[in-house]
Amino acid sequence: MTEAPVLLALDLLGTFAFALNGALTALRVARLDIVGVVTLGMITAIGGGIIRDIMLDSLPPATFSDWRYLTVAASGGLIAFIFGRYLARLNTPINVLDAVGLSLFAVTGATKAIGFGLGPAQAVILGTITAVGGGTMRDVLVGQIPTVLRTGLYAIPALIGATTVAVPTLLAGYTPVAAVGAAALCFGIRMIGLRYSLNAPTSPAAPEMGPDDG
Repeated sequence: MTEAPVLLALDLLGTFAFALNGALTALRVARLDIVGVVTLGMITAIGGGIIRDIMLDSLPPATFSDWRYLTVAASGGLIAFIFGRYLARLNTPINVLDAVGLSLFAVTGATKAIGFGLGPAQAVILGTITAVGGGTMRDVLVGQIPTVLRTGLYAIPALIGATTVAVPTLLAGYTPVAAVGAAALCFGIRMIGLRYSLNAPTSPAAPEMGPDDG
């Protein structure tokens, strides 16, 4: 059975991508020391998965029952700390890594929820929470409005990716092709949104921000 190894590989790859992303954000936005950089990278990497496992009553969370998650998360943070200064433009790698982590976690979160017997709607919700949870914690810790609340094509790609893997899995069983395809779709939508600055519609009744609202 290939489901478990493939899911583990995707989950660890997403963990590494988010750890790099969180650590690079720490370097760019908050200019933290090594402890702060690695800590923020690890929180970004494992935060969403911990929330998912708690909601699934899968305790202790996979992060604490499998040493590979903490090792991969810490390694990503350290790599970003050591080599981050050589990246002249941090925005692009941060955004790409964030999109990779978002896509992989949306897929693994939804798939794990289905494995626990949840329905399609619940699986999509948990997949999305897995995808955006760590990034939300990251943004709060560095004093930013969470990306999921200010960028329209952030939660939406996660929702689409989770749905794309959840429906085929429920109908025909898990296949690596469906998982990779769903992750690629989520990644593509997120990157298109970044490339063309696309956002979800805002309320036409929303008041304009004044000079004291910033």
